[in-house]
Amino acid sequence: MSIKTIEAKEVERLLESGNPLNIIDVRENDEVSQGMIPTATHIPLGEIPNRIHDLDSNKEYVLVCRSGKRSEKACTILASNQFAVVNMLGGMLSWNGKTTNK
Repeated sequence: MSIKTIEAKEVERLLESGNPLNIIDVRENDEVSQGMIPTATHIPLGEIPNRIHDLDSNKEYVLVCRSGKRSEKACTILASNQFAVVNMLGGMLSWNGKTTNK
């Protein structure tokens, strides 16, 4: 199964142009406390299988972590449950846009 990917700068451009992306940040609590994409929802990777019922299967989700590896795992889990997902390449290490502290 091949997972769609998107560059961090493209996510930033889409958000700035008013596109309502559904972003899920799968990092741990201590990582997101250092800042996350303002519109992102925080669901740590380990909670993804138990939180699938909280997600809308009619939406596409962009998954984000620190470097792109954990979000790729989350994409695989969600894709195997028929969700449309996109992995943000390079994770927050590649993110130069605004962040917010949750």
